[in-house]
Amino acid sequence: MADYRAEIKVMLKRAILDPQGRAVETTLRRLGTTNLADVRIGKLIELTLSGERAAVEAQLGALLEQVLSNPVLEEATYTLTELGTFGTEHAAR
Repeated sequence: MADYRAEIKVMLKRAILDPQGRAVETTLRRLGTTNLADVRIGKLIELTLSGERAAVEAQLGALLEQVLSNPVLEEATYTLTELGTFGTEHAAR
């Protein structure tokens, strides 16, 4: 059994208007930044789970759909990194 660090990115679907992104983009343009477009605001969630990788991925998928995102409005992606014995991260695919 291993420990895994999950980084979850939750963003509104492209078809959904992002009022926060629009407000930030407007403010940045007002401050003189002219070389930007399509500003979107989202959430980054980090958590640690223990178990066999397949079970952790299944659990994470359920958490994404049931609690951490709204599948109707949002898209959620994650990266899963196995933690080493001293808390160091090792990329695991």
